[in-house]
Amino acid sequence: MYRFLLSPRWVGLAVFAAFMAVACVWLGGWQWDRYHQRQAANDVTRGNYMADPIPVERALANGWSSKLAWRTVTATGTFQPEDEITVRFAQRGSTPGVDVVTPLRLTSGEIVLVDRGWMSASRTGEAPDDIPAAPTGEVTITGWLQPDSTADAAATTPTKGQVRAIDSSRWADLLGAEPLPGHIALTSPEQDGLKAPDEPDLGSGPSGFYAVQWYFFAGLAVFGYYWFVRTEVRERRQARLTRSA
Repeated sequence: MYRFLLSPRWVGLAVFAAFMAVACVWLGGWQWDRYHQRQAANDVTRGNYMADPIPVERALANGWSSKLAWRTVTATGTFQPEDEITVRFAQRGSTPGVDVVTPLRLTSGEIVLVDRGWMSASRTGEAPDDIPAAPTGEVTITGWLQPDSTADAAATTPTKGQVRAIDSSRWADLLGAEPLPGHIALTSPEQDGLKAPDEPDLGSGPSGFYAVQWYFFAGLAVFGYYWFVRTEVRERRQARLTRSA
């Protein structure tokens, strides 16, 4: 009754179903792993941005680490408005705008980039004419450490007072010195006319759902093969009974 399964057609169907099931299981495992990676990253982020602030020099004493993202830090120094840069196309929701990044020379002599906040701007990405001035004199700020962008040099090298993304290593020529890695997203004190950074996204993302979806497809491939075999057997039995009647 089941010898038909050895025919080229049914062998091909079995191979296809097995391939689909294995591929879907692999993709489901990959998405499940990404889901757990997201959870682990969220745990680090949650701990960092809720922690008591520490001086930025202390946080970056050993250079940048991925575990420093969203670490709450303080910095004391003087802003350098002459080296201020805007980040183009920094859209929030559906509103176009720019981020305003002003270097802060610390009392230690080092320089750290500070994203003072966001403001709406034209869709061309050009810097507005009414950017609020940075505080003068010595200030102490608080904010969240953010990593350097991995975008290419064309996007991160300051050109005509603007960049597309922030990479502190590209600011050395402008500043005449290598700034500390990453930058600070300023949360305090509030900057009149500028909006503070959004809080981190601690959602699980779609990976968990995608994993379940891929596992479902794997089961569907196996069930589909079983269904076709069952239907074929039933039709063959019916045909045999018809011939013998």
